[in-house]
Amino acid sequence: MKTSLKSIIFGISAAMLAGCNAFDDFIEIQPTGVIDESVAMESPEEMVTAAYAMLGDCWYTYPFNLWPYADLGSDDCLKGGSGTTDTGYHPMEIWSTLTSTPGELDELWYRLYCAISRCNRALLSLRDYGTEKLGADVAAQRTAEVKFLRGHFYFKLLTMFRQIPWIDENVLENGTHESTRNDEFSYDELWQKVIDDFTDAYNGLPETQSDGGRTNKIAAAGYLAKCYLYIAWGDGYEANTGEAYINSDYMRKVDTYTAVVRNSSYGYLEDFGDIFLPDYKNSQESIFAVQTSQYTEDNTTYGRANWSNMLNGVWGIWSCGWDFHKPSQNLVNAFKTSDGLPMMDTYNDEIAYPINGSPTSQKWDPRLFHTVGMPTFPYKYEEEYTLTKDNSRTPNTYGYYTSMKDVPQRSQGETYNGSWQAFAMNDYVLRYTDVMLMRAEALIELNELAEARTIINEIRQRAANSISKHISYAADQCSISLYPESYFADKAKARQCLRWERRIELSMESSRFFDLRRWGIASETLNAYFQSEKNSTYDGQSYAQYYGDAYFTPNKNEFYPVPYNQLYYVPGLYVQNQGY
Repeated sequence: MKTSLKSIIFGISAAMLAGCNAFDDFIEIQPTGVIDESVAMESPEEMVTAAYAMLGDCWYTYPFNLWPYADLGSDDCLKGGSGTTDTGYHPMEIWSTLTSTPGELDELWYRLYCAISRCNRALLSLRDYGTEKLGADVAAQRTAEVKFLRGHFYFKLLTMFRQIPWIDENVLENGTHESTRNDEFSYDELWQKVIDDFTDAYNGLPETQSDGGRTNKIAAAGYLAKCYLYIAWGDGYEANTGEAYINSDYMRKVDTYTAVVRNSSYGYLEDFGDIFLPDYKNSQESIFAVQTSQYTEDNTTYGRANWSNMLNGVWGIWSCGWDFHKPSQNLVNAFKTSDGLPMMDTYNDEIAYPINGSPTSQKWDPRLFHTVGMPTFPYKYEEEYTLTKDNSRTPNTYGYYTSMKDVPQRSQGETYNGSWQAFAMNDYVLRYTDVMLMRAEALIELNELAEARTIINEIRQRAANSISKHISYAADQCSISLYPESYFADKAKARQCLRWERRIELSMESSRFFDLRRWGIASETLNAYFQSEKNSTYDGQSYAQYYGDAYFTPNKNEFYPVPYNQLYYVPGLYVQNQGY
């Protein structure tokens, strides 16, 4: 019996060894349908295209527009969906339970570094083959474009995670990824590296590009202004951030680079509502945007959809409207006006909301009706899709408001007809009005209050002109006026006006939390918001009570934690942000 068993084992072992040899022979064959890296690196133009392709290579679990962090983490919106356990984003809206373990954080980190890897490969390809294959001038311009793209991806990582490893083309070439620490460079040094990339882009790019979607000198100027504005207020933690820490030299940089944008061919789109319709997605308002397309436009099966916003369609309007990204009552209240001016000190004293066809003495900034979908009002201006309370998935948790900026009109059809819904809506990276508000912010801190008022009133005038074309049904509910000189008589009041205008103009556009952090007021704003928002009601329906468990901890929550999986991929290589 033993001899027979040994013979069987020997036979199986021999067969396995023979099989291994056979497999060894098999895997030496060059696979088909795969581009060899050495061949790819000899094609610099294609490598640049691959880097650009990463701009829209997102998904609802790692949205590159960062809405679950910049909007959901602020006082602008609630998560939405079927309940608090739907996706891993609930800790981002209450902060008190946020740890380093959510898979969404890990995916975002990983995917952004994948994008950076493509940029690094493109830079090496351009270095080695650019002049030969493209000519010196084109190669230099493509290098500047890729520097811009890498700066863009690093801007997001640095904004989110603060303490990040700097992986550039030299690290790639030397193969030192797994020995590159995330504390090798300080926060200021990391910002300088991002600024260096955008500076190279600014110096190497033309003001205009014949190919749509490519970046240009004006976009680089806008991004440089944004970088300097973010660091001009301090280090991001409230203990070292705010008015007492303002760096005037950085504010002057913001002034310089936003002046480049102001003197360019870009400008305000005539009607505020048009900014968020696909027909106008590459208008003069759009300095740089992630490009999308309908399948009817690019002859593909599904088109190049915006997968960052795929959860944000309205329940019952779209075939797969998952009802995420729900505006808060606090945000709706912020659109209140009195004699056409914001009610900055009393806006949240009581809950209010407009009803279509039933105007009251309470008037509203017209941008409310372009930003927030509300029961009784047409969804995205189309009466055949008028919203009701049935268009909210879980009103007892998230209320009845819906987001309108990140979705197209329903009459245009659906971009992706399957188990998921996606939209051909560009993601603005830099839009002209945003950059002008950056300029106004810097001017106020540099005591140029009159010009700041001019900029802000230009934006308010555009809002006042944005009623008849799309929201005439709400005309008798709208009232907006320009700021009088008295509102800009001193820096404190002017600063309040600027901050208000940024919220109203850019609400639900993935900027609010980062604004609050930059100004050093995140904890006071958010903790007050949690206390009021938990008492929200609409037509007798209570919601948002989960905010009773919410709390924002200053000098910790200003930045998101380094993801757990990244910390332990190479143990001891990365350090965690403070407080986590």
